[in-house]
Amino acid sequence: MGYTMDVISRSRKRLEEQNAMVRSRYNARQAQVYEKLPQVLEMDKQLRRTMVAAAKAALSGQDAPQAMEAVRRENQALQAQREALIAAHFGPGYLDEPICRECAGSGYVGARMCRCLEAICRQEQDKEAARLGDASQQLEGFRLDYYSEAWNNAIGAIPRKVMENNLKICTQYAQNFAHGAGNLLFNGGTGLGKTFLAVAVGKEVAAQGYTVCYEGALALFDKLEKARFNPTEDNLRRARELEECDLLIVDDLGTEFAGQFVIAALYGLLNSRLLAGKGMIVTTNLTIAEIQARYSPQIASRMEGEFTLLRFVGTDIRKLKKQGL
Repeated sequence: MGYTMDVISRSRKRLEEQNAMVRSRYNARQAQVYEKLPQVLEMDKQLRRTMVAAAKAALSGQDAPQAMEAVRRENQALQAQREALIAAHFGPGYLDEPICRECAGSGYVGARMCRCLEAICRQEQDKEAARLGDASQQLEGFRLDYYSEAWNNAIGAIPRKVMENNLKICTQYAQNFAHGAGNLLFNGGTGLGKTFLAVAVGKEVAAQGYTVCYEGALALFDKLEKARFNPTEDNLRRARELEECDLLIVDDLGTEFAGQFVIAALYGLLNSRLLAGKGMIVTTNLTIAEIQARYSPQIASRMEGEFTLLRFVGTDIRKLKKQGL
């Protein structure tokens, strides 16, 4: 589980802004304290001198441990006097600097992301999840009553039963999502709930802390094309996110112009994500046979063999809504 570079970039910027505000406030308060209590300024100078003394003691040789202990005691006594003096005139903690002590405001402890930056990343990721459709697009909001309970000869099944099974599979996929969870291919006509259910799954997965990217097919191939032919830092970053996010949702595959670049880019994206065990949900009006004809046998083979195919059936829900149903 990780965060996209976009989420990390925004989070680091927020952390830098927060630290700048904290330091600005600290500097203003420090100036007030120095003006009212000049002895605190002298204490701070003395504390800096004890730091130099500590460094010298560490290099002094035989008596270094004793010398460092003496400097440490002096430092602690001076700090206690300083804090008591400030508290008496300004209140306790007036000159505390609330910048993370674990990472000193950098956001990282060595190569590990610090908890302060991790918390901001989670907030930014929650914002990403909120952008996946409107609030009604949740798994529990998927309405099965739009699908007929009558036998349909054309599909050889009862539409509602088919969709109940689709909802069950999607719910299990979302609730049990993890690395290597597999992939889903939603196939069916327009207005049958493919996008709704894909977004609902994405929201559930994102709520568990995974990174989710949603792209319409046109926007997805536009990003990949820009990364290929105009490889700026931003364009390359956006393309990497499509490869590296935990779950990628590609909506309306087949609505783009399927030229040679699109075919090569789709094949490359499928390959990289399948090899990495990264999940995908693809929605399309195309059958496997039509995918083979439009793109290539290799792409069709991967989608048929590596994706769980869910057939969406029924009557266009948009038309039913217009009829007041």
